[in-house]
Amino acid sequence: MNEVMTLAQIEKQFDGEWVLLEDPILDENKQVAGGRVLFHSKNRDEVDRVAIRLRPKHAAFLYTGPTPENVLINL
Repeated sequence: MNEVMTLAQIEKQFDGEWVLLEDPILDENKQVAGGRVLFHSKNRDEVDRVAIRLRPKHAAFLYTGPTPENVLINL
């Protein structure tokens, strides 16, 4: 995949998956608004392994599924 996608496109195409983005596009609130999808998988460990192998200079990880209840997200 070499095209830049919006966050909405990424969420629709890769629903319930972990997504590795290269050169993420940020909105005015510094939230990811899109980017170039390098890899995607339902398995986070796979995405991590690919990120380590590819070593993108600027990257972001997204999870496009629902946040489970009773989960605390620390940024």
